Amino acid sequence: MSLFKARNWWSTILGEKEEFDHGCLCLANVDNSGNGQDKIIVGSFMGYLRIFSPHPTKTGDGAQAADMLLEVDLRDPVLQVEVGKFVSGTEMLHLAVLHSRKLCVYSVSGILGNVEHGNQYQMKLIYEHNLQRTACNMTYGPFGGVKGRDLICIQSIDGMLMVFEQESYAFGRFLPSFLLPGPLAYSSRTDSFITVSSCRQVESYKYQVLAFATDADKRQETDQQKLGSGKRLVVDWTLNIGEQALDICIVSFNQSASSVFVLGERNFFCLKDNGQIRFMKKLDWSPSCFLPYCSVSEGTINTLIGNHNSILHIYQDVTLKWATQLPHIPVAVRVGCLHDLKGVIVTLSDDGHLQCSYLGTDPSLFQAPNVESRELNYDELDVEMKELQKIIKDVNKSQGVWPVTEREDDLSVSVVVSPNFDSVSQATDVEVGTDLVPSVTVKVTLQNRVVLQKVKLSVCVQPPLELTCDQFTFEFMTPDLTRTASFSAYLKRSYTPSELEGKAVVSYSRPTGIPRVIQCKFRLPLKLICLPCQPSKTASHKVTIDTNKSPVSLLGLFPGFASQSDDDQVNVMGFHFLGGSQVTLLASKTSQRYRIQSEQFEDLWLITSELILRLQEYFEKQGVKDFACSFSGSMPLQEYFELIDRHFELRMNGEKLKELLSERAVQFRAIQRRLLTRFKDKTPAPLQHLDTLLDGTYKQVIALADAVEENQGSLFQSFTRLKSATHLVILLIGLWQKLSADQIAILEAAFLPLQEDTQELGWEETVDAAISHLLKTCLSKSSKEQALNLNSQLSIPKDTSQLKKHITLLCDRLAKGGRLCLSTDAAAPQTMIMPGGCTTIPESDLEERSVEQDPTEQFTNHRHLTADTSRPVLYQRETEPRATE
Repeated sequence: MSLFKARNWWSTILGEKEEFDHGCLCLANVDNSGNGQDKIIVGSFMGYLRIFSPHPTKTGDGAQAADMLLEVDLRDPVLQVEVGKFVSGTEMLHLAVLHSRKLCVYSVSGILGNVEHGNQYQMKLIYEHNLQRTACNMTYGPFGGVKGRDLICIQSIDGMLMVFEQESYAFGRFLPSFLLPGPLAYSSRTDSFITVSSCRQVESYKYQVLAFATDADKRQETDQQKLGSGKRLVVDWTLNIGEQALDICIVSFNQSASSVFVLGERNFFCLKDNGQIRFMKKLDWSPSCFLPYCSVSEGTINTLIGNHNSILHIYQDVTLKWATQLPHIPVAVRVGCLHDLKGVIVTLSDDGHLQCSYLGTDPSLFQAPNVESRELNYDELDVEMKELQKIIKDVNKSQGVWPVTEREDDLSVSVVVSPNFDSVSQATDVEVGTDLVPSVTVKVTLQNRVVLQKVKLSVCVQPPLELTCDQFTFEFMTPDLTRTASFSAYLKRSYTPSELEGKAVVSYSRPTGIPRVIQCKFRLPLKLICLPCQPSKTASHKVTIDTNKSPVSLLGLFPGFASQSDDDQVNVMGFHFLGGSQVTLLASKTSQRYRIQSEQFEDLWLITSELILRLQEYFEKQGVKDFACSFSGSMPLQEYFELIDRHFELRMNGEKLKELLSERAVQFRAIQRRLLTRFKDKTPAPLQHLDTLLDGTYKQVIALADAVEENQGSLFQSFTRLKSATHLVILLIGLWQKLSADQIAILEAAFLPLQEDTQELGWEETVDAAISHLLKTCLSKSSKEQALNLNSQLSIPKDTSQLKKHITLLCDRLAKGGRLCLSTDAAAPQTMIMPGGCTTIPESDLEERSVEQDPTEQFTNHRHLTADTSRPVLYQRETEPRATE
């Protein structure tokens, strides 16, 4: 391996956190010393210029103090450094430094020291040019065939070539069809500038054409110039290379021939003077820099190409001669004569690693030790492998792939909701009709195990519930600290929230830098949004929940909602929501049923879920483990569909209002332009009632904007009611078909995919796509349905008929034994459910006989067999039991 590593002759690290590029390195006898030894000139983007003359005492030594001849802070970023005959009246070499807005030419000289400190070097500014445009790069040479001096050409960011004849500015020309600057080089044999445009074309411009072209300050072409006056900037030749170029170099064999080398992103090209390709080489890696130079073989060119794998390749024409490993990725490479050593390769990385190396073949003293060979017992290896696999399998089963305990031990989060209201309500800016809106205090406690910084706590509840503060930041500078965040929750608007559950999310980063998130849920009390009231005898919507245990006293389940102390009324309770609606809860004395009824269908959800939750907690405390709830009534799809239609109607109204607002805004701007033209006219014309039309249009714009805002509020409220109704339907479907928790989670993901409804992505099209996917996969009846392709683009539908049809079909498939799962190949066969009966049970005196809705709109799991006993009747009329005591 030692043969293919660059042998380090001298190296150093430049500065701290400085950046460099391919124009920041130059090798030349900048101080015009008599021995002709090259010096290393390096400029950085931080503005530092350094000049080195390496003199290592032995190969591989680092930089000594005497190796740095000069270090100057120029205070401006150094884009490029070049050495040439830049001063008139002398042929001595001078240093040109290109900044973003300035070109400076310096003379570097050394003073022979008479003491032990050695020689002293200094830089003297000869002249400078302030640039009117931001510079990108530069090139130099004897433009126009001048003798004994070099001119400088600078390319700006916006595509202007600025030519300087040493101390004076000559001219500036804009490149045609310019977009982005590319590398720039000068060919002395053809007296032309060569660059690569953003069209990925190599372009050549003659210096004489540039000199006689239209001046950059006069870019407007006259008719005479368009007819061919000879002053337009015309390209000499072009060549499309099909990729961006990193650098351009020009190498001459002799006075009669020269080659143009272009380094692309995946190829490097060798071109003739007229733009024809001499040869090209496809690269299998990403290059970073290159340097062509004349080979020792006559008529061939050697090329050094560095890549991003820290390898330096040496090609002779297109033949790879050598490859050597570098300790860094080079962005600039040069070859020079240092300390009487010819052919030293100098490389520079973007972070300032400067190294002088050679391609020697120093032998490596490392010798690999002999490997002890022994016979392997494959039977023992098989037994050991099986034991290890068993241990790994047991660990994965018991603990899982990720150690959860380690994450939870860093920080513990707990939430406590106060059982009592705040003595002074914290509700502000409420829009509820009642005079006093209560608030309840919530406390979140965090305790750390290790040092944590910038721990962020975010708390969210479902609107229209509101928090006094929902964002907190903590610092745990020492272990075992406890921090508490207190805030209040209250009802802000006059409608019922879809959930009483809130979330406290804590995000932090472990000391190792790994981000973690902890989530803790809490539940707000029901009394925060409703008050006890007298039960109502009449109701438009009713839901009956069956249980397998004896009824429980409602006063014991809801101790804070007792409106009277009459023992005869312990099975009836009324709830009045702060939004205005009322819900009545009834418990049968003789059967195991509970009934919830209200004038608003969506308001049944919170009381129903709260009843089931409190019944489960009650029987858990009693030690009963087999408590279960079920639903045997008709599925209230018609009421659910009415809420869907209402929500969709508001969405369509919002679209229409926005279209009208856009039309009126266009009309308003058009009238403004007409009026402005009239007012600016020197001879004013009559307004012709344009001012009246402007005032009327302005009023319409304001009215439409108010209507859009009002519709947005109504749409948000309708979406909250729709979410409540959706929760209720999912609950009833789960109780009806006795679905597992995983199956209910699939229903919730399908019916409640959005936290917020928007015009761009609405609830209807999202739910329709999810239900269609379920019908196509796990609930499909045949392979034909599984082969159907769904539309992948979601857009607002024309109406809700398709969505309602799919929801109805979903309930039908579930009634016939469909099984919800996420596996695409688990489409269960549609089987019949055993017929079941319904017996009349006595209910409360407050209930009355009621006939349910049209049987064609409902689902029930009570079926009567007709003459064809193999087909269940799912659509039928069912009457509620008579309320008797």
